Amino acid sequence: MIEIIAGLLLLGGGGFCLIAAIGILRLPDTLTRMHASTKAGTLGSTLVLVAAMLVFWQGLVTAKGVAAVLFLLLTAPIAAHMIGRASVRVKTPQTMQYERDQIEAEIAGRKGD
Repeated sequence: MIEIIAGLLLLGGGGFCLIAAIGILRLPDTLTRMHASTKAGTLGSTLVLVAAMLVFWQGLVTAKGVAAVLFLLLTAPIAAHMIGRASVRVKTPQTMQYERDQIEAEIAGRKGD
């Protein structure tokens, strides 16, 4: 029974990782690509790690799996934010133009410092 659940988790994780890869290739600009890669990639990786923890069911493997999941959940949003911020700062062409650009206002405010 555990093998079936782990297999379903692996299929789901692989599917989400595939969706993330397709999103990186197909989406038009950096901000949307970054969004697809972090959301779907993190969920897919988490599902694969949970499947590995179920199959091996040992204390050390489970501890390493939990640590890896926590690391992904803590670092992926920060990395995505930094990539998006750098993309806006170097003025990478975006498909959507925003009415209010908070980063530009922040950069303009710091130029006098």
